[in-house]
Amino acid sequence: MSIDTRKYAQDLYELAVHDDKLELYRKELEKLNNALNVNLELSNYFDSTSYSTADKRAKIEDLNINSEVLSTFFVMVNAINKSHVELQLLHDFLVHYYAREKKMFGTIFSVRELDDKTIANVEKAIASQLGRKVKLENKIDKELLGGIKVVVNNNVWDGSYKTKLKDLKHSLLASDDELKANSKELSSQIRSHIDTFEKTNVNIESNDTMGYVTSVADGIINVSGVYHAMASELLEIGEAKAMVMNLEEENIGAVLLSGEEEVAEGSIVKATGKVVEIPVGDALLGRVVNALGEPLDDKGPLKNVTYAPIEANAPGVLDRQSVNEPLETGLMVIDSMIPIGKGQRELIIGDRQTGKTAIAIDTILNQHGKNVKCIYVAIGQKNSTVAQIVKRLQEEGAMSYTTIVMAGASDLPALQYIAPYAGTAIGEYFMNRGEDVLIVYDDLSKHAVAYRTLSLLLRRPPGREAYPGDVFYLHSRLLERSAKLSEEKGGGSMTALPIVETLAGDISAYIPTNVISITDGQIFLQTELFNSGNRPAVDSGLSVSRVGSAAQYKSMKKVSSSLKLDLAQYQEVLAFSQFGSDLDASTRKTINHGSHLIELLKQPQYSPIAVEDQVILLFANQKGYIDNINKSDVRKYANGLLLEIHSSYPNIINNIIETKNISNEIDEQLNRIIKDYTERFNAVK
Repeated sequence: MSIDTRKYAQDLYELAVHDDKLELYRKELEKLNNALNVNLELSNYFDSTSYSTADKRAKIEDLNINSEVLSTFFVMVNAINKSHVELQLLHDFLVHYYAREKKMFGTIFSVRELDDKTIANVEKAIASQLGRKVKLENKIDKELLGGIKVVVNNNVWDGSYKTKLKDLKHSLLASDDELKANSKELSSQIRSHIDTFEKTNVNIESNDTMGYVTSVADGIINVSGVYHAMASELLEIGEAKAMVMNLEEENIGAVLLSGEEEVAEGSIVKATGKVVEIPVGDALLGRVVNALGEPLDDKGPLKNVTYAPIEANAPGVLDRQSVNEPLETGLMVIDSMIPIGKGQRELIIGDRQTGKTAIAIDTILNQHGKNVKCIYVAIGQKNSTVAQIVKRLQEEGAMSYTTIVMAGASDLPALQYIAPYAGTAIGEYFMNRGEDVLIVYDDLSKHAVAYRTLSLLLRRPPGREAYPGDVFYLHSRLLERSAKLSEEKGGGSMTALPIVETLAGDISAYIPTNVISITDGQIFLQTELFNSGNRPAVDSGLSVSRVGSAAQYKSMKKVSSSLKLDLAQYQEVLAFSQFGSDLDASTRKTINHGSHLIELLKQPQYSPIAVEDQVILLFANQKGYIDNINKSDVRKYANGLLLEIHSSYPNIINNIIETKNISNEIDEQLNRIIKDYTERFNAVK
C-alpha cells in the first residue's frame, strides 16, 4: 500500500462519510473491484499506462457502477497525479473501510472464480487463526495451477498446486541425496508423495515476513529471519510491539515499544509491512495517551480515529507562507519583546526550576476560545508532574482543546524517543485541515538522552558527548514539520515550543546549540532572575525572536517598540550606579522607569493577560504614568486600571480588538483616562 494512495483512499472514505453515502461507495467500489479481480483482460487494461482515465472509465460503463461514485473515484485518481493507480486506490479504499469495521482485508487467489459459500468458509477458517474478522476478495491467478492461496497483511496461506509441486520437487531431491536409494526405493518414495499430494495442509510462507528473536536485553532485540523489513517498521512479537532501527545484512536491530516482559530469545517475530502509526483525529482532544496513542486516562478507548505514521516529510518551501499572525502567550514580557507567530518554532531554554514548563502551560491556557488545538508532549517527566499539569488544564477548561502525549521517566526509552514524533503527527492532522496548532515538547534534552541510550545499546558509534552522529537530524526533522502552510494547502499552522534544559546556564552545550540553530528564536530563562522574584524569569538580552514584529499587531508594536532598549539601559545604568550614590536626574529617571517596567512585567503563573489588556498597560508605561506609582503598588495599579477601562470604557477595548491598532482618537482617550485614574490612585494612597 503506497502512502499516496492510502491518503487519498482515506480522503475518499471521509468524503463518503460526509455525504452519508458510505455504504453506497463501498457497495459500488466493491462491485468494480470484484469485476476487475475475475476479469484478467479488464484488470490488465486498468493497470496499463497506455490508456487514459477517460478510456478506462468508458471501458467499465457496462458494469453499471453508480455514476456519482465513479466520478468521485476518478477525481481522486487524477488528484494523485501518478499513472495507473486505479487498482491500488480501489484496494486501499476497501482496506481502510474494513479496517474501520474492525475487519482485516485480504485476498484469496484461485484459478477460477469461487462461489460465495466457499469464500465464506475460507474467511471463517482464517479468522479463527488470526483471532479477528476477515473479509476476502477473490482474484484469478492462472499460475497457481489449482488450489488456493490466501494473503492477509503479511500472512500467507499457500495451498496452491504450484507450491505443492515445488515442495514435492525439493522433497524428492532431498530423498535422493539422503537415501541414495535404488530405483525401486525411489519409485516407492515418489508414490508415497503422490498419495499425500492432495492431503497436504495449507502451509504458511514466512521466509520474508517472519523471524525470531536472537537476543533481548535492555529493551533492544536482535531479529533474524525477517529479510524484507524497512526502517521504522512495526514488528509484532505476540502481544508485544517493536520498531526497526538497525538494518543489517543478516540481522535487524529493533527497540521494544511494549511487552518487554513477554519477549524472550526465540520468540516469533512478524513484520507488519507498515511503519509505526498513531491514531489521530478529534477524538484525541481532551485525552491523555502514550506514545503509541493508547489511552492512559479512564475515558475508555478512542473512537472515530484515523491512523497516520509518526514520521512524515516536512512541508516544502512552496507549501509554506511567511509567519505573519501572532500566537499570544498571555505573558506580557514575551508578547511585547519576543513575539511568537503561528507556524514559528520558538525555543524555551534555561536551567532546572526556572519556569520553562510554566511558560508553555500559560501559553496553552491563553489559547482558550481562540480555536487553537494544543498538544503537550511530556518526555521523561514524572507521572505526578504530568498529573498536576492535567489537573490544572482541566480546572482552567483547557483540556477540551488539548491532547497530552506522555512518555514518562519510567517508560521504555523507545517510547520517549517516538513521543514527540507521535505528538507532531496528531498536530499535523489538524494543521492539514487548515486549523492552527500549538505543540510543546517538554523536553528535548531528555529526548536526546533517550535516543543516545537506544543508539549505544544498538552499538551505533558514539560521537561528541556519546551522542550518535545523527542527533542533529533527530531534532531538525522533528521541528521542520512545524510550519505556516500556504493558502493552497489550507492555511493551517503548527507552532512549536520546544523546551531544552541547560546546566548552569550553559547555552553553548551540544544539544542547546543544536536546537538553537534549528529554531526561529529562543526565550532564555535566567536562574538569578527567577530566584530574585522576576517571574517569568526571561532574560530580554539573550532572548530573541527571528520572526520579530512581523508577528505582532500594530497596537502592540506601537507600545512595545522601546521596551528592550529601556531594559538594556536600565541594566547598564543599574550596574554603574552601584559604584556611587551621586546620580544625575537623567540616570535616576532611567533607573526609576526600568524598575517600574520590571514590576509591570512580573506576572503570576496561570494568569495569562489578553493582548488588548497588555496594550493598555504598556501604553501607560510608554507614557510614563506608571513611573509615578510606588513600585510596590504597580500590580495593584495595573489591575485597577484594567478594571476601570473594562467597566467604564468598553468601547476602547472593542476598538483595539477589532482594528488591532491604536488610532489617534483612542490614543487621546487613553491618555485622558489613564491620567485621571493615576491622579485619583495617587490621591487615595
